[in-house]
Amino acid sequence: MTVAEAKSPELAIIDYGMGNLRSVERALVAVGGAVRLVDAPDQVGAAKALVFPGQGAIVDAMARLRDKGWDNFIRHWILRDQPFFGICLGLQALFEQSEEGHTGGLGILGGSVRRFSFGNGSGIKVPHMGWNTVEFADADDLLVDIPMTSSHFYFVHSYYVVPEDKRLIWGRTCYGGLTFCSAIRRGNLFATQFHPEKSQQVGLRLYRNFVRSL
Repeated sequence: MTVAEAKSPELAIIDYGMGNLRSVERALVAVGGAVRLVDAPDQVGAAKALVFPGQGAIVDAMARLRDKGWDNFIRHWILRDQPFFGICLGLQALFEQSEEGHTGGLGILGGSVRRFSFGNGSGIKVPHMGWNTVEFADADDLLVDIPMTSSHFYFVHSYYVVPEDKRLIWGRTCYGGLTFCSAIRRGNLFATQFHPEKSQQVGLRLYRNFVRSL
């Protein structure tokens, strides 16, 4: 390990058998993070940040998290306000209940996960897939070099979160006439519905700012 690598903040990516782990890993390495994939909580060690990527069904994800003991580990990590970045399913799983499979999430945050529902003949496709604008509520160190009102990120999802505490909502996006929560922030807890690793330069800037904040 070089001196530069030794100074890089260490991030642990949760490997629970689902999600786009390698693309998240490559993106975080590209912006200066020292990244490890970990499939059990006892492998996290002295990592400064925990990254929870995800895509796929929340029912399967929650079963795998419980099987490995990740559910309680993530709860305690966030309770201690340690740096956490959730992506897509890694955002949705933080809430109490999901309409997908009528399953419970981690229950760390009050609120639910709902499916996009548009009228017959609306022509609006579900899942919401592709580039869309995120409007951020507040300026923040994580938004260095990122416009607050005209930044485009990449989405792939059929469900969206509805937090009970509206103060959690940091980013909003409109799809099919519905404005939904696309990013949350509370202390060192940060999670997005969009995929920064698929969002080209603006996504890399967001990851870079997160790594620099550690």
